[in-house]
Amino acid sequence: MNEITGLVPLAAFCGQCNCGCPQLLVDPGAPADRRVLLTDDFGQRVQMSADQFASLVAEAKAGKLDGIVVP
Repeated sequence: MNEITGLVPLAAFCGQCNCGCPQLLVDPGAPADRRVLLTDDFGQRVQMSADQFASLVAEAKAGKLDGIVVP
């Protein structure tokens, strides 16, 4: 994965390997509408505002994303 610098890591969504696991980061220097950053293990990025991320978290807490995970 590409080197990511200047970002504050919040969470890694694997952590069991050294393959560039998906991460949640904050970019304090980014414009407000692009401050929250999700990366995947292929080097792709999604940037969103804190409000958009809060909406995603609220929907997850409400169970709206539960159908995505298949046991």
